[in-house]
Amino acid sequence: MAPANGTALVIGGGIGGLAAAVGLHRTGWEVTVLERFAAPDDTGAGISLAANGIRALDALGVGGAVRAAARPQYTGGTRTPDGRPLSRMDGAALERALGTPVTGIPRAELHSLLRSALPPGCLRTGVTGSLDTALRGEGPAPAPDLVVAADGVRSASRARLFPDHPGPVYSGSTVLRAITAEPVDLDADFELTWGPGAEFGHIAFADGRAEWHAVLAAPPGVRHADPLAVLRQRFAHWQEPVARLLAATRPEDVLHHDVHELVTPLPSYAAGRVALLGDAAHAMTPNLGQGACQALEDAVTLAAELAAGPDVPTALARYDAVRRPRSQAVARAARRAGRLGHRLSHPVAVSLRNGALRLAPSGVVVRGILRHADWTPPRLPARAM
Repeated sequence: MAPANGTALVIGGGIGGLAAAVGLHRTGWEVTVLERFAAPDDTGAGISLAANGIRALDALGVGGAVRAAARPQYTGGTRTPDGRPLSRMDGAALERALGTPVTGIPRAELHSLLRSALPPGCLRTGVTGSLDTALRGEGPAPAPDLVVAADGVRSASRARLFPDHPGPVYSGSTVLRAITAEPVDLDADFELTWGPGAEFGHIAFADGRAEWHAVLAAPPGVRHADPLAVLRQRFAHWQEPVARLLAATRPEDVLHHDVHELVTPLPSYAAGRVALLGDAAHAMTPNLGQGACQALEDAVTLAAELAAGPDVPTALARYDAVRRPRSQAVARAARRAGRLGHRLSHPVAVSLRNGALRLAPSGVVVRGILRHADWTPPRLPARAM
């Protein structure tokens, strides 16, 4: 069997890395997490968790706490800049089908709940983890039995393991986002507005605040001295609540990231006693809202396969066989979805897309979401006491 009290080093303390650490800790591993930032650089944003993400959190023992802190998404959908609906989200139908609604929560709160499930001293912030150093061991400490590389879209661990892989590429989209500084009056729990070359959306939170995001088709690396002023001008003629959300935001809270993805899939998520997880393994565009959910699936599956034994390399080979086909299929689907959203700019293409969405029965929309969100996690054995 895999060592009941083996040692694991997790490189990266984002959602995927923390979830992996929780799963390993719950199944008997001694875990250390290295995170180079004091706090991840996306904690000023929000996240929608589909049923597969919530089920993974249930398996990790933190699903109840996340539900208590989150806001279920029952109302909303997609619309045009002048407010005309394109499709409606039937959150109640999703809840009936999957047992849980999509939920919205600040990323910082999700990070906090995952950290609270780890023992004191497990997470070391302000420390950059190197794969070579981890495999050799640091100082008098022996090399760990397992290394989990969860170091994000620009993973140095991935580059070390697969030096011939081209790495992440720019998707053609850049995203600005923030959480409002105060509660905002909103008519929908979740909403996307699609215009030519741009998308604006929001996620409502339990405390009345909201996260908004603006996705633009733009060259990479462009930054603005006053991003809120740029967005007010760009979305000046779009229907509320766009202006209301921007007005409730402090300039210093706006985050700006270019969206990169792994277009070339990796040949494996494992090498020896190293497992790649989350964006390091399958960075995808956010068009399906599945990036974090897939990382959570990775974390639960990794812990379950290691608990099943018989040794680390065999368990990691099974992890790769389970996770690579599914996560890479979701990444491809997210890329296709992006081509039908804000990336469209030609009036004819936009008109055809809008007409097709308006004619699509609500059941078709629900089935499209179920295709990716209907996932059953493996059972994690309880930690040996």
